[in-house]
Amino acid sequence: MIPPRAGTVAALGSAQTLAWASTYYLPAILAAPMARDLGLSVPTVFAAFSLALVGSALIGPYAGRTIDRWGGRPVLMATSLVFALGLALLGASRTPLMLFLAWAVLGIGMGSGLYEAGFAALVRLYGASSRGAITGITLIAGFASTVGWPLSAWLEAEFGWRGACFAWAALHLVLGLPLNACVPRAGALPAREATAEAPAQAAPPMRAMLLLSFVFAATWFISTAMAAHLPRLLVAGGATMAAAVAVGALIGPAQVAARLLEFGLLRRVHPLLSARLAATMHPLGVAALAVAGPPAAAVFGVLHGAGNGILTIAKGTLPLVLFGPQGYGHRQGVLMVPARIAQALAPWLFGVALDHWGAGALALSAGLSLLALGALMVLRGGPMATQHD
Repeated sequence: MIPPRAGTVAALGSAQTLAWASTYYLPAILAAPMARDLGLSVPTVFAAFSLALVGSALIGPYAGRTIDRWGGRPVLMATSLVFALGLALLGASRTPLMLFLAWAVLGIGMGSGLYEAGFAALVRLYGASSRGAITGITLIAGFASTVGWPLSAWLEAEFGWRGACFAWAALHLVLGLPLNACVPRAGALPAREATAEAPAQAAPPMRAMLLLSFVFAATWFISTAMAAHLPRLLVAGGATMAAAVAVGALIGPAQVAARLLEFGLLRRVHPLLSARLAATMHPLGVAALAVAGPPAAAVFGVLHGAGNGILTIAKGTLPLVLFGPQGYGHRQGVLMVPARIAQALAPWLFGVALDHWGAGALALSAGLSLLALGALMVLRGGPMATQHD
């Protein structure tokens, strides 16, 4: 018999895989055909996607507060409907206005239905012992691009980009909604406890909040910049396009392998130490490229992927261990506002750096990583909770 917590993690991780595959990873495959059909430039389609990311930043704190109050189940189930609506609107778009409206709706879903909401739902259920469950859903959803990109490409080839959007919308109704319905009911907080949340949310030191918010913004910027520009970046550094694509294919498995390491060997290590180790990996990869050139491209890809895999988990576990479970959802939403905005700007800003400096743009990402590491070194961790997985 599957333990209840394991079943919850499996259901929520699968729902997260669907959510990421059909939103965050969608433009990489469908932006070009969307642009051709609508008579727009590809950057205009990505601008609509950036709008969704900014919208997700704004909605995140409110979604987190709702999860703190009522639990994750009703919010995540509602998000399945929002995703379905947004994707249906996207498939029906005939004008730029409809395109931007569809992505604005999807931004509401992204702000209330991606990792931060999933983490908050788990913390609402399991409190301070949620680290293993958080790692579990990131381990499953780490395959979102592996599943999403080929499926989107196949759907687009068979049914066109509109058919692909409608198919993803249907999957949210027939698969995502039942999966999110499997999340146990947390129940509403008693009125007295709900009222008492506000002072608790103000309790964490502002300095620690600002440092952690910077860490999240810097690491999300780097992750999104690499996702958008990695092949072009490696080619600018002297690698062939075939080699660059092969290196890109290593990042997903490296992320999953690192999350397995976090789930096993590192689970007894304080999350702050795990995050510090992870923050060194991107700069080490950049250093390897600087010293050895294109032959070290695979090393760079593996190190970047592994670091990114663990830092994704840290975005859920660090606020929990530093500030505790009370008010976690709202606090997580607030912490992630700068990160979402940095994520929205990353493709454009790093693209400008790449245009001007070529492979030297890696100095920007390595510098940000080292600044994030410095912020993590300044932070001091709270006690670890006992795991009950």
